[in-house]
Amino acid sequence: MSTPSYIEDNVSQIPALQLLINMGYNYVSPKQAEQWRGGKAQVLFTEVLRKQLQKINKINRRGKQYAFSDANINSAVLAVKDLPIQDGFINANKAFYDLITLGKAFEQSIDGDKKSHNINFIDWKKPENNVYHVTEEFPVLRTARTDTYRPDLVLFINGIPSVIIECKSPSLGGTKPPVDLAIEQHIRNFGSKGIRSLYVYSSLLLSVATNQGKYATTDTSKEFWAKWTEQFTSGEAEKAYWSKLKKLKNKSLDEDQKNMVFEERTEYVRKTFDSIDTEERLFTEQDKLLYNLCRPERLLDLILNFTLYDDGTKKVARYQQYFAVNNTINRVTKFDKTGKRQGGVIWHTQGSGKSLTMVMLAQMLASNPHISNPKIILVTDRVDLDDQISDTFKKCKKEVRQAKTGAHLTELLEDSNDAIITTIINKFEAAVKNNKKPFTSSDIFVLIDEGHRTQYGTFNVSMQRVFPNACFLAFTGTPLMKKEKSTANKFGGYIGKAYTVKNAVEDGAVVPLLYEGRHTHIMLNEAPLNTYFEKLVERNNLSERGRAKLKQKFNTVNELNKADEVIMCRALDISEHYTAFFQTHNDNYKPKAQLVAPTIKAALKYKEFLDEIGMVDSEVVVTQSDQREGTEDGYFNENEDKRREDTYLNAMIDKYGDLKKYEKSIINQFKKRDKPEILIVVAKLLTGFDAPNNTVLYLCRSLKEHTLLQAIARVNRVYPGKDYGYIVDYYGNLENLDTALSTYSNLNGFEEEDLEGTLTNIKDEIAKLPQAHSELWDIFKTLKGKHLETTAYEEHLSPEDVRNKFYTKVSQFARLLKLALSSVDFVTNTDKKKIDNYKRDAKFFLKLRVDVTRRYNDDIAYKEFEPQIQKLINKHITTDGEVMKITELVDIFNKEERDAQVENIKGKAAQADHIASRTVKAINIKMQEDPIYYRKLADLIKETIAAYHQRRIDEAEYLKKTKEYQDEFFNGRSKDAPEELADNTVAIAFYNYSCSVFEDVELLKTPFHIEISLAIDNIVKEHIYLNEKKIIDWHKNEDITGKINIELGDAIYDLHQKFDLDTDWGKIDYLIEECIKIAIEKYK
Repeated sequence: MSTPSYIEDNVSQIPALQLLINMGYNYVSPKQAEQWRGGKAQVLFTEVLRKQLQKINKINRRGKQYAFSDANINSAVLAVKDLPIQDGFINANKAFYDLITLGKAFEQSIDGDKKSHNINFIDWKKPENNVYHVTEEFPVLRTARTDTYRPDLVLFINGIPSVIIECKSPSLGGTKPPVDLAIEQHIRNFGSKGIRSLYVYSSLLLSVATNQGKYATTDTSKEFWAKWTEQFTSGEAEKAYWSKLKKLKNKSLDEDQKNMVFEERTEYVRKTFDSIDTEERLFTEQDKLLYNLCRPERLLDLILNFTLYDDGTKKVARYQQYFAVNNTINRVTKFDKTGKRQGGVIWHTQGSGKSLTMVMLAQMLASNPHISNPKIILVTDRVDLDDQISDTFKKCKKEVRQAKTGAHLTELLEDSNDAIITTIINKFEAAVKNNKKPFTSSDIFVLIDEGHRTQYGTFNVSMQRVFPNACFLAFTGTPLMKKEKSTANKFGGYIGKAYTVKNAVEDGAVVPLLYEGRHTHIMLNEAPLNTYFEKLVERNNLSERGRAKLKQKFNTVNELNKADEVIMCRALDISEHYTAFFQTHNDNYKPKAQLVAPTIKAALKYKEFLDEIGMVDSEVVVTQSDQREGTEDGYFNENEDKRREDTYLNAMIDKYGDLKKYEKSIINQFKKRDKPEILIVVAKLLTGFDAPNNTVLYLCRSLKEHTLLQAIARVNRVYPGKDYGYIVDYYGNLENLDTALSTYSNLNGFEEEDLEGTLTNIKDEIAKLPQAHSELWDIFKTLKGKHLETTAYEEHLSPEDVRNKFYTKVSQFARLLKLALSSVDFVTNTDKKKIDNYKRDAKFFLKLRVDVTRRYNDDIAYKEFEPQIQKLINKHITTDGEVMKITELVDIFNKEERDAQVENIKGKAAQADHIASRTVKAINIKMQEDPIYYRKLADLIKETIAAYHQRRIDEAEYLKKTKEYQDEFFNGRSKDAPEELADNTVAIAFYNYSCSVFEDVELLKTPFHIEISLAIDNIVKEHIYLNEKKIIDWHKNEDITGKINIELGDAIYDLHQKFDLDTDWGKIDYLIEECIKIAIEKYK
């Protein structure tokens, strides 16, 4: 057995040549290539090009074909040679790209008739009509030098150098991977002192090293070179792919080919490969990359349809973009039973080039020969996304028209111009009103960005009314939760494979994100808060419902986040953190940051304190609050916070002209200049904002699910010199983040049966609407008279139990009606009078609910009290000036790192003791879970402080389910619990309620209470888990909660009989109600 070689030529370059030759490339030796191009200063195979231009171009006139004149062929060759290099390297490359993809017109007389006729340089429609060559060791003179650079392999299409390949041995030593060395060689070659005379013609660049391979296009920086993963539409297609590749890999070169390839190589090398040919050869990553990208039909497709210039940067599609577009084209060219084209949802994670995918898809739709006169409409749900996508199309030199109003949208749709239209979803409402006749063409394509984030209520129905036969295609950057999967059904199901965050990180399409939790130590002066709350309750004569609502309103971490001293402390920490780690990062780039504040007021406060500290430069970008004339909320207009907001934003208007210009200017400076260094936002710019140099996200508010994933994606873009994105969290979002990542990472596949089931559930829910409507009216069935005033309804709701039933029923009816109105099937097949009746009743009952809550003090105008309470919070909540780092930097996509960090938090318990010392009493009260309906405001705020701090540590503990800390956390409840319940904290809660409800049972710790608590827990879990997985939003499913309720009643009744106890159904119902509340809280 001979020892294999690791020499670059043997292990990479020769195998690449063999495969390329078998794929249809004709081998040209280095000596012959130099002759064909006329020396090292030239790069074209001129005669090959000339012959191909003559072959693939004919003038068709009156049923006859005529050849182009030699003069025109020579002029066409000269057009390829004479590129405008003086305009810049990329501009010259763009001019060449336009030349080969569009062709060039030349005048020629046929029978005395002189007209312009187009010459094409490549036959895009019939790849077999072109000729393909491969050569190696291709020396080219450097710019203004006498020495040369020599790429390993060059692929030619019709004599034009289209693909340049650098090969490396996988055994190369050093700190850099061999494929990176090959990439650096390309970058050197297309640099200003390299061989741009060759690279100006290039369409695709490859770097291969046997078991590694990456690709890019002309002038691509190192960070954006990509891997390729082939995707398949079926098992048969995948099987055929591997069979074809295996056949090509193991096909021996014929003798003539071998003689040419090995002519300049030693006899030993020839014999080595002859012996290899006798064995079956396994394919490598290099083989797959070459086959995936360079087989002629794929290469032409990539060049023609998947290459674009984005604001001066040339880009080629990544694999997920390529397959998403092709899969979509394959789908939309088919029609369903109703004559509509099939649509669908494309899920590609943020930062993976979703907007460019839309551009490529729109381009292919517009040029598809099977689609006559296509009208392409791009829809977003926000103005900033509409602007961004419009800008992307314009940068890519695609004609685009923005619909300014619904009427303007109608005009554009009626126009015969085939420009791509962009609009915002609510403009469809105006389009519906302005068009009695819908647009019925099946060649209308509606591309919707951030599909499931749009309000799919009546807007979605309006879209489908305006375009009943249109093809709807949705693009989303965050995955669809189970509750959102109806979105996929509305568009026709998923298209292709999802491209997840994990995929993007593995491919290098986005940078990894590092998470760091930081915590501000908060202290409370409670006496003034107690006093204020007592006076507030007494002065407003609040009902129990009103009291509870007020306490719930201010028993939140968000209120503490707005405290001035908390903001000031964090602003200082942010200033020090950014200055220390990012302000003078390196020479490659200037990292920027976003600070996410809870409110506009807090955002302006952060700006104020950051300016006072003076270490960083910041700007605020927010959506201005309501300033309409006649706004009823007079207090809001007089609010000091509103005046502060108006003062700041009006100053920006004075400086920039209007807020839109201000925002655009600030964003442009953020992207391209050193300052501002930090953008302070609330909700704006958390989605759809693409600034690759954005590196740090300071989170000072709570975010969940896809909103959280959208926000963190602001810092995951690839940028030269950027290794990571950083999430610095002052609020405690790690649990939310872990939940989102864990949930979404499990959504690997989407079964058609699953989608069909979701659609059926929606219909089932809508079917409940008539019953809900009837039950709502039943509350008032004892009222006499047909024309009652609203006061009669209000007085009928005087008893609190009747009001509570009304609140429940009106919420249920409104929810079902909203769901129904979002269904085209419901709107189309339901009598219009019935729909109008539902709408009229909903409007009445919702207004009645507002009046009733005010009349009986079930609710109060919180806005009236917010400034007073916030001032008290600002005055009596302080910090010790320190921010404690509670986690080390961890890669949030690396589960092992997250697990290891959570374990480390337990070791810092001693450091946290002094923070918890002032809140132990409140924690104990919380842990006992007493069913006390309300507590004093100060007590609730103390609980919030404790919950905030404790929750931050709990979130990590809960994520990793560390038993020891859970036992400590629930010690106040578990120490007195029966031994049978020691490890079941939820059952302990049920046990406590059982003891309090059935207090007349002689001994509390009896088998009766134990069996009740275990029975309740078992019944709940039996219904909320399916195949050992918890049903998402089970508590919103009335079928599930109804079954739990019935079975709990039966079980508790049976236990009463078993222990020979009197049955009190009032107590049983109360216990069931409270225990279901606990179950929802613990298991949701």
